[in-house]
Amino acid sequence: MVEISEDDIERMVGEVYDSLPEDMVRGLENVAILVADQPPGERPRLYGLYSGRPLKTRGAYGFGELPDRITLFRNTMQEHSADLDALRERVRITLVHEIGHYFGLDDARLGELGWA
Repeated sequence: MVEISEDDIERMVGEVYDSLPEDMVRGLENVAILVADQPPGERPRLYGLYSGRPLKTRGAYGFGELPDRITLFRNTMQEHSADLDALRERVRITLVHEIGHYFGLDDARLGELGWA
């Protein structure tokens, strides 16, 4: 297990996001990327969670509509990472996975692409 402060993991998430290919993030619109701890005892344990309506199933956003959210669970990722390099890779895979959900990809397709 690796431990990292909230500030450091938020910085890491920003760096990972900035390193993603432009064609992967170009269509992201009105999406908040958050870092949080998953509550103890909550099952299943998740690395991340996309909350919103996938892009391919929605129309245009309306006035005052809240953004979609991608939440990365710091504590779960820390528990399953041996060092900072493993954590950075877990952040990358999880972020790409949740972005895939935003674009309407299901878990089976994300697994085929190696993003599960």
